[in-house]
Amino acid sequence: MASIRELHKQLVRKERSAVELTTETLDRIQALEPQLHSFLHITADLAMEQAKAVDQRIAAGEEIGLLTGIPIAVKDNMCTQGIPTTCASRILENFVPPYESTVTERLQGSGAVLLGKTNLDEFAMGSSTENSGFGRTCNPWDLSRVSGGSSGGSAVAVASEEAPLALGSDTGGSIRQPAALCGVVGMKPTYGLVSRYGLVAYASSLDQIGPFARSVEDAAILLGAIAGHDPRDATSLKVEIPDYSKFLRPSFHPKARLRIGVIKETFGSGLDAQVEEKVKTAIEVLQELGAEIQVISCPRFGYGLPAYYIIAPSEASANLARYDAVRYGLREEKAENLVDMYKKTRAEGFGTEVKRRIMLGTYALSAGYYDAYYLKAQKVRTLIKQDFDSAFEKVDVLVCPTSPTTAFKAGEKTDDPLQMYLSDLMTIPVNLAGLPAIR
Repeated sequence: MASIRELHKQLVRKERSAVELTTETLDRIQALEPQLHSFLHITADLAMEQAKAVDQRIAAGEEIGLLTGIPIAVKDNMCTQGIPTTCASRILENFVPPYESTVTERLQGSGAVLLGKTNLDEFAMGSSTENSGFGRTCNPWDLSRVSGGSSGGSAVAVASEEAPLALGSDTGGSIRQPAALCGVVGMKPTYGLVSRYGLVAYASSLDQIGPFARSVEDAAILLGAIAGHDPRDATSLKVEIPDYSKFLRPSFHPKARLRIGVIKETFGSGLDAQVEEKVKTAIEVLQELGAEIQVISCPRFGYGLPAYYIIAPSEASANLARYDAVRYGLREEKAENLVDMYKKTRAEGFGTEVKRRIMLGTYALSAGYYDAYYLKAQKVRTLIKQDFDSAFEKVDVLVCPTSPTTAFKAGEKTDDPLQMYLSDLMTIPVNLAGLPAIR
């Protein structure tokens, strides 16, 4: 598939119309979806309407932006007015939001064409997209293997060329890990750089929306379109948003060598030999290009996983309390009273993994265990941030593996939650520290 700049040039020069590009993309989705299951909702009619509007603008001689007329997919935990938003959960199976998320609003403003909503682990809780209430998404390179998660649908849509671009969300690695398993670019921005307004919350202090693309430049273009302050999000950063693609020029200069730190705690037991070999080869390439390589220690890196599985479920238990069958979503009608309706609806509507994390979080926040678990996890989070601060006093960037393994077989880890949780061992510390990261 052509790059975003190349597609833009084709549209501007009228070598290709937005309708033609959208039709080709929708045809590919129709051909591949029976095998991949990347999408939960395909908005074909809306996409064609938007594409026709773009062609009319071009015909009228109007200047268009880089994303105008470009098809894009969006993870199904971002609210889209008038379009179902299910979070891959039965409890929201028929939910249609009455408002638009900030990121999709900005995509509309940029003239992008919405192809549909992509599959995910239910409420973004998972690392394989096997926890979806509507069926798993398959890895496009080997259908017997997982796509990664929780943003597996978005990663697969881009990897299989069902979409040039896609949006995902990253709470503990949910953009970077599926990007690694599917062989595409995935970025988790700095916490607060992209508005969370309209993103269905999993763990509010960790969630962040970011791009999937087939190149770093394409990801930079998409990030520039969605980043920026939003008064509707209290955690949104008030920072100037540059043209990120302008930074994509050779950075290595003999008089100002880029200092790259290799996190030593990310190598060793638990890391697949093939993954380790490829990462070390990449580091050698960076060194050959002129980068200065240093081995850096982040002593508390390994404590990120247990801290995360206290903090994230605790926030989830509070965030998911809103699904009470009263205001929206699934409602179990065969209930004797209000409390019985709550219980039956949540028991039927939530999947196994979501229930597990709600229970973990409720336990950690209970009066007798708050100090022993939740408060201690927050202290560990602070120490991890301090480790990163110390590292960045010595180097400019850090490198480490994204996933400890390559894509594993579907069903291989579904009965072993701990092994599944270890899939995010390398990615979680960055979320705890609120830092940006790219795969």
